[in-house]
Amino acid sequence: MDNASEDAAGITSLVVGLERAALDRWGKGDPEGFLEITAPDVTYFDPYLEQRVDGLSGLTAWYEPIRGKIRIDSDELVDPRVQVSGDTAILTMRYNSRGGEGEMRWNCTEVYQRRGAHWKIVHSHWSFTKPAIPGSTA
Repeated sequence: MDNASEDAAGITSLVVGLERAALDRWGKGDPEGFLEITAPDVTYFDPYLEQRVDGLSGLTAWYEPIRGKIRIDSDELVDPRVQVSGDTAILTMRYNSRGGEGEMRWNCTEVYQRRGAHWKIVHSHWSFTKPAIPGSTA
């Protein structure tokens, strides 16, 4: 394996680890895990909103009313993929969760950028996955 492949593998592991840690906190009603790894100039799309959220202050305001209200009992990152190009890493995945809201299925794209010594989310896009087909395992 060449240095670029080793670097990409390390970045992939780091980015998936950051996302997993933030989701673990989110599932306990704590959005700070995401806010801590989000850049000040983030852009954010959410299916519950009609328009994009711009900036960390806007995202913080969006999360504040749901703080402490989210409960996820179990979840899974399905087929996470990280594409690395220089100081940018794009994480795409499906995310399935079960908890207080029932079963939720999401598509997610998180664009991370290396800023100094840290990787920060500069763009986040969450959308609903199409409903499961009866009898399927997907």
